[in-house]
Amino acid sequence: MVEFKQVHSLFVGEVSGIDLRDPVDAETQAALVSALDTYGMLVFHDQKIDDEQQMAFSARFGPLGQTAIVKRKGYTPRLNPHFTDISNLDENSEVLALNDRRRMMALGNRLWHTDHAFRPIPSKYSLLFAHAVPSEGGETEFADMRAAYDALPDARKAQVADKVAMHSLMYSREVIGFTDFAPEEHAAFPPAPHPLVRTHSGSGRKSLYLAAYASEIRDMPVPDGRILLRDLTEHATQRQFVYTHNWRVGDLLMWDNRSLMHRAGDYDMTQRRDLRRLTVMQEISTMDEARVA
Repeated sequence: MVEFKQVHSLFVGEVSGIDLRDPVDAETQAALVSALDTYGMLVFHDQKIDDEQQMAFSARFGPLGQTAIVKRKGYTPRLNPHFTDISNLDENSEVLALNDRRRMMALGNRLWHTDHAFRPIPSKYSLLFAHAVPSEGGETEFADMRAAYDALPDARKAQVADKVAMHSLMYSREVIGFTDFAPEEHAAFPPAPHPLVRTHSGSGRKSLYLAAYASEIRDMPVPDGRILLRDLTEHATQRQFVYTHNWRVGDLLMWDNRSLMHRAGDYDMTQRRDLRRLTVMQEISTMDEARVA
């Protein structure tokens, strides 16, 4: 029987009694969703799944997203397009050169973000599985955006209550000096609007919705909006709101992007790091979601 144990603060639950190679029944699926509503993130240790099994498990929770990278001439992805390749490996599973465009693009994952927030309809859940990890480093940090919202002064809550931020994939990379985007990539990913505060449909809790993609706030001068976004991000990523996951092979993390923000840690990029992420997409945009609520 599936069981849950709180392992950090109030937002990380460790799952036992489940082998993800086996089909998940409706009762177990409902228990996992309920646990995600409570915790925000679940940790499954010592799993031995392949890509097809990871996809089958993930698809139990909704439609799967696709990687955001537009195919370029001469570039062959090494994974199914539903996967985002969180690795430093090329299509032959060799370590990427330090000047490889794919490695430069992936450096944006070192910034605090929420998966697919650059899309009008972002992801609900992310499921990241570890096939290979470096000898040290390469941790992933998570920040509880519900607790961060709860800790805001009342005046700040009133200030951000109805604000809408514009999220751009290109902006998040330009911040670190990466601008090598093809015209079709710019066309594929125009800025997307999202409420700065969201109400979780499962728990009813409010949370900040932030990401490195957020470039400005509607109806505010750009400098004022960016200062507000930076202030909120600094507040939300204080240590009391953050959990650091030290990866081991066979770990699968499943988290709720409506509740958490995350970022990748540094490591020796001459060592292999092979993590593979699937996302479960929402069915409506965050703007429509806010209107329904």
